[in-house]
Amino acid sequence: MIVSGFSGNEIFCLAEKGWTPGSIVVGNSVQSLGFVGGITSGLRTIAGGEIVNLTELIVEGRHAAIDRLEKEAQEHGAHGVTGVASELKSLGGLREFIAIGSTVKGRSYVGPFFTTACTGQDLYCQIDAGYDPRHFVIGNVAYALGVSRGFFGFLRGFAGGEVKEFSDMYNHTRHLALERLEKEAKARGANAVVDIHTHIIPLGAGAQEMLMVGTASYHPIFGELDRPVTSELTGEELWNLARLGYAPVRLLLGTSVYSLGVARGIGAFFQGFSRGEVDGVTQLIYEARANCISLIEREAQQIGADAVIGIKVHIYKIGSSYVEVMAIGTAIKKTEGISTQSAQLIPQAIIRDRDTFFDQTHDTEQKLER
Repeated sequence: MIVSGFSGNEIFCLAEKGWTPGSIVVGNSVQSLGFVGGITSGLRTIAGGEIVNLTELIVEGRHAAIDRLEKEAQEHGAHGVTGVASELKSLGGLREFIAIGSTVKGRSYVGPFFTTACTGQDLYCQIDAGYDPRHFVIGNVAYALGVSRGFFGFLRGFAGGEVKEFSDMYNHTRHLALERLEKEAKARGANAVVDIHTHIIPLGAGAQEMLMVGTASYHPIFGELDRPVTSELTGEELWNLARLGYAPVRLLLGTSVYSLGVARGIGAFFQGFSRGEVDGVTQLIYEARANCISLIEREAQQIGADAVIGIKVHIYKIGSSYVEVMAIGTAIKKTEGISTQSAQLIPQAIIRDRDTFFDQTHDTEQKLER
């Protein structure tokens, strides 16, 4: 008897590659920052930048939960765990880290035990495109804007336009998380990280976590690399590109923080009383978006990519007059020898599962609480 988190489509796709589903497995770890750690992280929140002891606590907690998940899976005789998710919950002054996934067994598998962040459908696409899974990997940074950096950024914000103090700090934390993800993948003997998911998680008291998770994989075409290939493309996108002879090179990020400034802020305030376009805000967001994309384009040229695809632009409000614009995309390059095992991608690898449970009662309660 198995109790699995896989859908019917996922089970079909896994069966096509010789895998059978197993039960759900869970690992957890409850951590405390401690009194001294709480004081030092509070001081670091004032100074700004990475909160090192909080980053270390989160890394330890996430990995402890994953280690226990792996142990439970191996006790079940599984060859791997896929669909792994790493969650963080607050329990008063404590943090609980949870890892959950579904086990799989191979009919004739003789390789090492593996964990992946992807669904059964994405795993099918990745394997068919030549990416063999190795391990679920994470890269993260706990950080805060800080009073001093915020103060100088506030002064610069009077003039309007990009606030370099803010942009530099945000760009640094985002790239640092990616570097740590790559380092962990390389330590696992991988030369690629695919199916990367990026999360920005509030930690309270002005702190946030920049978290990246993905599947460390090995592709024989890439050989030994100093820096693993990284991609946030879906499994079917990765398969389609491989079929066309393209491979990902690197996940690219660009962040810009802009201020309306006093003059544009006042103008936008009065303009907001009447119907029509608010020119100052329109121009500010346009400039921020263009700057982010130019940062990505510049990095893509430096690494010799042919194109950057799947660009997504996210806009966040910071305070009352600042906006952060973040762009993410994957650089790709024509690669000799890259291809797929199958000539056609099966429909079950493309069909996504629909929701069947809807809880409007709790949704309403959450809205009322907010």
